Amino acid sequence: MSEVLAIVTPVFGIVFLGFGAAKLGWFSDQATKGLSQFVFDFAIPVLLWRSLAEAGLPAVIEWEFLISYYGGVALVFGLGVLGAWLLFRAPAPAYGIHGMACAFSNTVLLGIPLVLTTFGPDGALPLFLMLAFHGLTLFTLTTLTIEIGHGVQHGGGNGRWATVAGVARSAVVGLMRNPIVGGLAAGLLFALLDWSIPEGIDGAAALIGQAATPCALFAMGASISRYRLAGEIAPTVWFSVVKLIVHPLLVYGLAVHVFALDPLWVGVAVLIAAMPVGVNVYLFAQRYGQAEAPAAASVLLSTLASAATVTAVFGLLDLV
Repeated sequence: MSEVLAIVTPVFGIVFLGFGAAKLGWFSDQATKGLSQFVFDFAIPVLLWRSLAEAGLPAVIEWEFLISYYGGVALVFGLGVLGAWLLFRAPAPAYGIHGMACAFSNTVLLGIPLVLTTFGPDGALPLFLMLAFHGLTLFTLTTLTIEIGHGVQHGGGNGRWATVAGVARSAVVGLMRNPIVGGLAAGLLFALLDWSIPEGIDGAAALIGQAATPCALFAMGASISRYRLAGEIAPTVWFSVVKLIVHPLLVYGLAVHVFALDPLWVGVAVLIAAMPVGVNVYLFAQRYGQAEAPAAASVLLSTLASAATVTAVFGLLDLV
């Protein structure tokens, strides 16, 4: 237990430090935005590039890893849609938000720092495979579900179906322009070609990479301070329970009992599945005007609760 706490306590300690600083007005919204941009556009991409370049590629890539993780994603997304229909009697266009809230992990600000803190550079390759598909898969699936909901609600959609292909194209273009995907791609290229980062550049990259984890965690805490636990408490708790408990258990079952993956790949898949609800869920809810209150509240509640559930995941996986 002491080894688990040695990893988890500093990670969530920095998150809560950022939360408290923003709540007390010591760290402004503008500062939070600037720090988050530094993390997303510079620090995390450089960290992933260097980590993947150093780790290299294994002789055999375990493609079952993707099925384990995204099979779990599909199951909890479906569970979220089912809950929207049967438990909460939500309008059809809100089904996509309910599904996304149950399936979309906070990979950047919390998942990446925690995985690399736990596994070091060895965790970079599984992260690459997962992040390469994460946004593309869930953004497209969520949008498709919302648009189908609009079509059902309005008896045919009034031409809304034509937007789905456009959204898919936009998702691909957005993926290609994503700095984090660029960092992963650069690291993969270096690993494939067995290139070494020049010494001077490597030193600068190491310094930037060292800033990535604490800055990402602090920015995460400051960001969630803007949300409130108000509104529809039942779906908020439902989203958080499915995301923090059901999702990692399903991924664990697939990774261990169906595909028998290597412990490293199991650990990365389950840890990412155990991450709290990502901020993008609220952004989608706000954009489409569906389930905004529970989406926002679930980002806050699941992040606060994840300090306990992630500790439990470490015990389940016997990581340390």
